[in-house]
Amino acid sequence: MRIGFIGLGNVGGKLAGSLARNGFDLVVRDLDAAAVQPLLDAGATLADSARDLAASCDVVVTCLPSPAACAQVLEGDDGVIAGFASAGGQGRAWLEMSTTDEAEVRRLGALVEATGATALDCPVSGGCHRAATGNIAILAGGDREAFEQVLPVLTAMGRQILHTGPLGSASVLKVVTNYLASANLVSLCEALTTSAVAGMDLGTTYEAIRISSGNSFVHETESQVILNGSRDINFTMDLVVKDVGLFDDLARRLGVPLEVSPLLRRIFEDGRDRYGSREWSPNIIRRLEDATGADVRAPGFPSEMFDDEPEEPGSEVPSRR
Repeated sequence: MRIGFIGLGNVGGKLAGSLARNGFDLVVRDLDAAAVQPLLDAGATLADSARDLAASCDVVVTCLPSPAACAQVLEGDDGVIAGFASAGGQGRAWLEMSTTDEAEVRRLGALVEATGATALDCPVSGGCHRAATGNIAILAGGDREAFEQVLPVLTAMGRQILHTGPLGSASVLKVVTNYLASANLVSLCEALTTSAVAGMDLGTTYEAIRISSGNSFVHETESQVILNGSRDINFTMDLVVKDVGLFDDLARRLGVPLEVSPLLRRIFEDGRDRYGSREWSPNIIRRLEDATGADVRAPGFPSEMFDDEPEEPGSEVPSRR
């Protein structure tokens, strides 16, 4: 099976690396030559355009920073859809692994399916450090038969694979989980800053939260790089603004009267405006550090997260039905 991968950023490059590491015939494309080179060194082939890539591959994966970027890559004259159409889409598949809008992925999916190819949205969750080792979780929405066709590709990139239902369902659940993680990050920033101002030892504070009912995946990862001071979780303010915005817009369209989500959106928009779009997202704590004069750092914490679990073959997670 020949796999084409478009978008080799913080997450995409690591997912593509897992495919190369697991022996797939890999074709890649990215506007950043520096992002492409490690995959070429690992044996991948470079495509001249998204169209050429799609025409030559059985499965095309996109992992891009925004819905607009994905639309351009798919719908352009030299895009993926043109490539599927020129080669005959039957038997081919598009996997959208970006965090995107469920309505947009359904719209693009219909265009892909008009060529005879199949479409699935397959966003990931678990952090860049788990993407690097193939231990990340993958949510997959689309036709069950198409899901089973691409499952060997998904299990090479992730450990836990959940079929969520029809196309678009995975994108709904992805923005739900990202919203929860972002809310947790803000609450942890408030807890850590308050502890610092109260004179608590922050190493002890970290452990108290870790062994208590307040613990979470976000605490065990992002709190560590906050306390180190690097705040490097490989995820930036602009991406959080996008993701929280996607969740908030979804709830608005559905008429759900949320209270926390609009506030969370404003907090991260303020963080982006103050510290820059490409600032690491855990540095949202700087809003509180600036307001209080607190230095929320402590010795003994890593500057970035690494997955120390060995890579394991992925498998499907059964849904509770």
